[in-house]
Amino acid sequence: MAAKFKEIFEEMVTKYENEFDSFQELHDRYEKDPQKHQAEFNAEGEKIMEIVRLYENKLCGHMENTQNATYSAGLAEKFKNEIKRYLPKLDMIGVTVG
Repeated sequence: MAAKFKEIFEEMVTKYENEFDSFQELHDRYEKDPQKHQAEFNAEGEKIMEIVRLYENKLCGHMENTQNATYSAGLAEKFKNEIKRYLPKLDMIGVTVG
């Protein structure tokens, strides 16, 4: 059986396949020329982050106010790391490149 965070990740990218596919293309262009694509990357990236937060809450939301809060933080980190395997520049969303 797959880890819960991987199940949620697969569910997310399957349901939002078009959004992730188009963002992947933009992500690849951004990697080659960050300054040229930063504004579009931020705008489209914010939409992706909304989806990510929705699924992160689905994965961890019910644990936040329990004794599982530490476990929840670790689970959220694993989930984000799974996304970063495909979108390594995810943390650059919202950054202004000078």
